[in-house]
Amino acid sequence: MKKHLIIAAGALAASLSFSAFADTATYQFDPSHTYPSFEADHFGGLSVWRGKFDKSSGTVTLDRAAKTGTVDVTTDIASIHTGSAKLDEHLQTAEFFDAAKFPQANYKGTIKFDGDKPVSVVGNLTLHGVTKPLTLKIDSFKCMPHPMLKREVCGVDAVGEFSRDDFGLDYGKQYGFKMKTKLLITAEAVKQQ
Repeated sequence: MKKHLIIAAGALAASLSFSAFADTATYQFDPSHTYPSFEADHFGGLSVWRGKFDKSSGTVTLDRAAKTGTVDVTTDIASIHTGSAKLDEHLQTAEFFDAAKFPQANYKGTIKFDGDKPVSVVGNLTLHGVTKPLTLKIDSFKCMPHPMLKREVCGVDAVGEFSRDDFGLDYGKQYGFKMKTKLLITAEAVKQQ
């Protein structure tokens, strides 16, 4: 009897650990629907610069039952797009992002839930060779079957703020530029099989 009880307990433990593992899904960011964008000050409130990065890649893991998840995304700095080719070139120089020396930015974080809903990502942004904490607030999150890919896709809009001089990006400070930068993330990620 004791032997059967031990075997049953072992089988139960194995099935529980397998089901916990099976609930974690991995999603790949869709590069054609993932755009980190930003808003930054120009001349101390004269206007707002807006731009986005056209090339990002990475993964999200999500376990809705356990209410846990992770994000790991890398952005190609040279893919910056502001609508002005001259400004894009300047932003890639050593005066700003120094894309030759620091070609990528990376964000890694942990998804936080309120009930069944993801509400934020608490993580670290590595930009210009500097890593600092950054929390993203999730404004919207939705998953659905993708009608063309026939797999689940999740979409998110998230926002965060940081001071760019914390990352050594202080160009314009001498002219009165405010260093606060707003980061706006629009992303879609497709469930991997």
